[in-house]
Amino acid sequence: MRKDSLAFALSGTVFGLLVGWMIGAQQVRAPAAPAAAPTAQAAPAQNAPPPLDQARAAALEQQAKAEPRNAAVRIDLGNVYLDAERFADAEPWYEAALEIDPKNANVTTDLGIVYFYQRQFDRALAMFDRALALDPKHVKALLNQGIVRSMGKQDLAGAAESWEKVVSLAPDSEDARLARMGLEGIRSVQQPAPAGAPATQ
Repeated sequence: MRKDSLAFALSGTVFGLLVGWMIGAQQVRAPAAPAAAPTAQAAPAQNAPPPLDQARAAALEQQAKAEPRNAAVRIDLGNVYLDAERFADAEPWYEAALEIDPKNANVTTDLGIVYFYQRQFDRALAMFDRALALDPKHVKALLNQGIVRSMGKQDLAGAAESWEKVVSLAPDSEDARLARMGLEGIRSVQQPAPAGAPATQ
């Protein structure tokens, strides 16, 4: 099977849910199911993002200017922009928070999510690796690592490795349920073709 056909084969409700789950995973918000199956391209969930809370963003930016060593306010700003799917605006605030608090695995994971949505897949994976170096059992970093490996890099073996760890670490969690869905999608792609079926070029 061609690599460019893998994203199509693995797209649909399963990966729509997985990608939608990336938004706000650290804040434990429920993922929104897509209105329809996503296209072959790795893209955000198709539901419209919530509008930016401009008043809150402006207030937090003022606080950030007044408190240059306050990581929490920068995290809050990143979250406000991430919630509104303003990924380019979230990026500098998460980066600034990590300059102050470099061992924050949650923020490191959120920054990886932001990079993913800007199609910076290698930078996203580097952030998940960094989060897992800080906390090898960080389930959301592993779940998102699998998503980027599968949808961004077409690395199905790597994605399966990440998702199997999620299932092992938190078998009863929502993260594990989504990881199992991803694993099922990979297994369906990797099943051998029936005898006599033409091979995909």
